[in-house]
This record gives sequence, structure tokens and C-alpha cells, in this order.
Amino acid sequence: MIPLFFLVVCGEGLVAFLLMVKIGPLRELVIKSLDQVKMRRATVLTIAGTIFVILLSNLFSIIKIQNKGAKHGTMTPMDQVLWRTNLLEATLMGFSLFLGFLIDRMHHYIQKLIKIRSSKGASKQEVENLEKEKLELKEKEERASSEIRRLQREMSSLNQNLKKLKLESAEKDKKVETAESYVTSLQKQAADLLLEYDRLLEDNQNLQNQALGHMN
Repeated sequence: MIPLFFLVVCGEGLVAFLLMVKIGPLRELVIKSLDQVKMRRATVLTIAGTIFVILLSNLFSIIKIQNKGAKHGTMTPMDQVLWRTNLLEATLMGFSLFLGFLIDRMHHYIQKLIKIRSSKGASKQEVENLEKEKLELKEKEERASSEIRRLQREMSSLNQNLKKLKLESAEKDKKVETAESYVTSLQKQAADLLLEYDRLLEDNQNLQNQALGHMN
């Protein structure tokens, strides 16, 4: 089993290295392969559980051999070989389980990082869209402000023209009132003159009548 676990440890070390260091498309291939492996999670857990049980068995064997050697004061050559074999197997299996856990965590965090980067890219696009909309709104606001200033200038000009027209209208009304007063005065003078003329005619008629009476 030692050569098998040695190959497993080497393979897991290579996978961990490819996850840490990006070499062409190898990292993407490893991630896809791990995705496929995780889809068979029950099988993976079964294998890991089996390795863990074998590891515990080796640890018990190591403890048993050590206790046996302690009773006799020393271990026999056969016990030493078994002790070293079990220790090596336990070390390889423990390191294999550790690398498996490490690879699982690395794969998990790489997947999370990919999602964060993709969401960050989407967020960046949203920010760019918002900045674009902000610029468009600013341009519209500037155009609206310019239009408001133009309308204010026109309103000011209209107000000035209206005041001018009111002044002109007041002046014309004053002139009309003056003309009406003048006409009224002339009419009154004409009426007085007509009355005076009638009186003079009457006086003249009376004088003529008196003159004719004296002549007779």
C-alpha cells in the first residue's frame, strides 16, 4: 500500500500546486475535474472514511508494537520493520487526507473568488452605466439651466417692454385727458360766444327797431 499512497500523495501535491500556480489552461482543467469529483461526494467521503479507518488501524498497530517493545525492553527486528512500515503508511495516509482537505478548501475558495470576480465585473459594468447616466443627466441639467436662463432673459425683456408700454399708455392717457379738457374748454368758449352773438344780434335788432321808430 505504500507505493499506492505515495502516488496518491504525489498526485494530490500536483493538484494543489496547479491550483496555486496558474499554468496555461491547467488550472481550469483541474477545477472542472474537481467539480466532477465533488458531484460524486458520497464516493469521495467513503474513500476518505476508509483511509481514515486504515490510518486509525495503523496507529493502533504502532502503539501496540511500542507497548510490546516496552514490555520486553526492546523491539525485535521484525517488530521494528512492522513499526516503521505502519508509521510510513500512517504518515502517507495522514498527509493524503490533509492534502485532500487542503485541495477541497482551495477549490472552494477559488470558486468563490471566481464568483466574486464575475459579480465584481457585473458591478463594474453597473457603475459604468450609472456614471454614463449621471453624465447624461448632468448634460440635460446644463441644457435645462441654459434654457431657464434664456427664458429668464426673455421674461426680463418682456417685463421691460411691458413697463415701457405702460408708461407710454399712461402718457397717452394723460394726453387724451388734456385734449379732452381742451376740447371741453373750447366747447364752453364756443357756447359762450354763441350766447354773446345771440345777445349782440338781439341788441342790434333792438337798435334797428329804435332807429326806425325815431325816423317815423
